[in-house]
Amino acid sequence: MDDLNALLERLRTQRPVEWDQLPDFALYMDQILTYMDRQIIRFDEDDGLTAAMVNNYTKSGLVPRAEGKKYSREHVAYLTAICVLKRVMSTRDMDLLIKEELHGERPVEDGYAAFCRSLDKALNITAGEIESRGHDADLADNAIHFALLSYAAGVASSRCVSLLRQQKENKKGKKE
Repeated sequence: MDDLNALLERLRTQRPVEWDQLPDFALYMDQILTYMDRQIIRFDEDDGLTAAMVNNYTKSGLVPRAEGKKYSREHVAYLTAICVLKRVMSTRDMDLLIKEELHGERPVEDGYAAFCRSLDKALNITAGEIESRGHDADLADNAIHFALLSYAAGVASSRCVSLLRQQKENKKGKKE
């Protein structure tokens, strides 16, 4: 089960870099795409970030516009969150959460740090689950187990997003 060992190792060690380790100089699109490959765990070449995706995220308002053709550490923070979240939620829900976390009432740096802490916990929990199931576990059983964990977490996330959206609408209604 060398493949499971490789997965376990990546879950334990591969993390997005901290804010102060993000590039503090402008990056061009091709540099952003290469950099993002190091920010997230990927096993498939087909699920990477593309220039078209970045442009779509920018057009939809998920990512701030580039300064000319250059991207800052703030862009890297946004794109890191998007690359992780896009696997498990809709663009509409991502938009709400990213606006709340990365450019709500706190600086982007603090939102990014909170995001990275939560991601670290989730990856460690998943690694622990793999270890507790043992390397003899059937791949199909493992796949079902993790799909069900994803389902349960997705239900919780979806409910939290609905409550957050409702909370924001209530605040907006009180202001008007």
